[in-house]
Amino acid sequence: MNLILYTEMIEKNVSKGIISTYFEKLERNLDLDVAIVGGGPSGIVAAYYLAKAGLKVAQFDRKLSPGGGMWGGAMMFNQIVVQEEALDIVKDFGINYTPYGDGLYVMDSVESTSALLYRAVHEGATIFNCYSVEDVVFKNNVVSGVVVNWTPVLREGLHVDPLNIMAKCVIDGTGHDSEICRTVARKNGIRLATDTGDVIGERSLDVVAGEQEVVNGTKEIYPGLYVCGMAASAVSGTPRMGPIFGGMLMSGKKVAELIISKLK
Repeated sequence: MNLILYTEMIEKNVSKGIISTYFEKLERNLDLDVAIVGGGPSGIVAAYYLAKAGLKVAQFDRKLSPGGGMWGGAMMFNQIVVQEEALDIVKDFGINYTPYGDGLYVMDSVESTSALLYRAVHEGATIFNCYSVEDVVFKNNVVSGVVVNWTPVLREGLHVDPLNIMAKCVIDGTGHDSEICRTVARKNGIRLATDTGDVIGERSLDVVAGEQEVVNGTKEIYPGLYVCGMAASAVSGTPRMGPIFGGMLMSGKKVAELIISKLK
C-alpha cells in the first residue's frame, strides 16, 4: 500500500474509530436499569454490584477523573482508612490493605480509587466523565431518568439544550451537595422520605455516628430515586465522617442490593 495513502487512512480512522464507537456506547445507554449521578466511591461500588447482578447501569460524573474525594485521601496525604465491617468489600475489589489496630485498615487512596473504577467497568458498568446531570425525567410522580449536558456547557453558561436518558432507578451519589434530591424536591413540590420532607443538610463531623448513619440513610428517598454516600448524610441530616471510607463502600453496596431486590 502507498505509504502516503496509508498515513491518511490512519489519520481519518483514528477520529472515525473514536466517534463511531463513542456514539454506539452512548446510544446503548439511552435506556438504563440504573443511572448513577456522581462518580464518588459509593456510586462506583454501587455500579460494580449492579453490573455484576446483570443490570444495565451507567454512571455520570462531571469531572474529568471520576472517583470523588477518594483520590486525595486526607489533606492530600494519599492514604485512607476503612473499618472491619467494610473489609469484605475491599477484598471483592482486590485492594491491598494494612491493619492499623482497633479494627481499622489503611489503604493507598490512588490504588483504591483505581481499583473501584477498573472493577466496575470490567463488570459491565459504563462510566461517562465530563457529564453534568442538570435535571431528572419526572413522569407520573416517579423519577424516570436523567437530563444530561456537557459539564463545560453549564460552566460557561451556554444556552444549549440537554439530552434525556431514561432509567428505571436513579441514584443520587453527588456527595455533600445532594444535588439531585434538592432538584427533585424544589422543582416538583414533592416530599422526600426525610423528617422534614426536604434535604436537611449534613451535620459536623462525628466518625462513629457518621459511619453508621450514612448506611442507615441509604434508601429509596422518593419513588425511583435512591441516595447513597455523602448525599445520604446530607439528605437525612447526619454527621460527616472524614477520611474513613468504610461507610461509603457499605452504602454503595446497600443501595445496589436494594435496587437489585426491586428490579430482579
